[in-house]
Amino acid sequence: MITFAPRSFRSAAPAVLAGMAVLTLSLSACGSAAPTENAADAAKGGTASVSNGAAQIALSVEKVDGEDSCVPDFASAPAGPLTFTIANKDASGVSEVELLSDKRILGERENVIPGLKSVSFTVTLTGGEYQLYCPGASKEYQPFTVTGAAASAAANGVSDLLKQGTEGYAKYVSGQVDSLVLAAAALQSAVDSGDVAASQKAYAEARPFFERIEPVAESFPDLDPALDLRVADVEPDTEWTGFHPLEKELFEAKAITASAKALAAGIVKNVATLKTLTAELETNASYKPEELANGASGLLEEVQSSKITGEEEAYSKLDLVDFAANIEGSQQAFEYLKPALTEIDPVLTKQISGQFETVNTALNGYKDANALGGFKAYTDELKKSDAAKLTALIQSLQAPLAKIAEKVATV
Repeated sequence: MITFAPRSFRSAAPAVLAGMAVLTLSLSACGSAAPTENAADAAKGGTASVSNGAAQIALSVEKVDGEDSCVPDFASAPAGPLTFTIANKDASGVSEVELLSDKRILGERENVIPGLKSVSFTVTLTGGEYQLYCPGASKEYQPFTVTGAAASAAANGVSDLLKQGTEGYAKYVSGQVDSLVLAAAALQSAVDSGDVAASQKAYAEARPFFERIEPVAESFPDLDPALDLRVADVEPDTEWTGFHPLEKELFEAKAITASAKALAAGIVKNVATLKTLTAELETNASYKPEELANGASGLLEEVQSSKITGEEEAYSKLDLVDFAANIEGSQQAFEYLKPALTEIDPVLTKQISGQFETVNTALNGYKDANALGGFKAYTDELKKSDAAKLTALIQSLQAPLAKIAEKVATV
């Protein structure tokens, strides 16, 4: 589920996924529909072995015979916790890996950039057919089989704490979406009134509610691009919708047109859909501890990939508003896991808590009560002077946080 940043593939996701009525019935068909296939496109086969309580699968992303490939070292694994570790050697056309089931993103890693250190995500799966999706690879979809059934969690204090954590986080997400519904309605009202200044203020007030729960929104691959796609990621002949085209009209053109009104109405409609979907997740107790952990880490990757560069809020310069919301959302996911993590690894938990305090203290230095969203505008001057410092700050938090998914999945 958790996920988010080159996202050019996201705009194409609805069309791709629409042809997959049910993933479990179409795995072989999708595999055969890939544009090309050579010996390196296929997984090496066999069943992944278990280490540290989780089956370990390594995905090698690299160029083979001039084409970008994405190859798992095993095609199947036993049910239970699975850790996917991804390393991109030199495949510039592949920047993300996802694990899919029935149109849901169960786990992903973005910004899988050539030459950078390997990244990972952990999920807990029961027996069935899944897909690994590597947008940009010569074979984008590959079947992945999980055998057997995941063991039931043992009745113990830690598992109870994890259950309480996922339930609490589900309520947190629902609360943020409820607030987003109200904020989107206020944004539409301001736009419809023709008041540019009021619309800019309403835009700034709406963004944090989405950014705090971005990994959950991204787990719905046809909804996330409809709400949050940036212009560089829009496919040719594809309509650009959501927050950012409206941002462009409000902050660059500084005019409210019929197009702006249509965009605001579309945001309201899609946010209502998000509310329905997240309510179902809460009702069905769909959240898993490792999803919270993956999301906490993924939000920090989002900060490093797009907020730092200034590409997220290119017209409004509200990147630090999004930055702070991502950090807050990451910390909330961690806090809901913290009681159990304290039992599992108290040293690591203390380290992460301390680093969150450091990051939040640093962020306080960028607050500006007179600015939209309560933070300084992320101008080119500020980016030039502070981007490297902010990147190092986030990296020092993301590194230990990335370790917790496997720990909570293997309790």
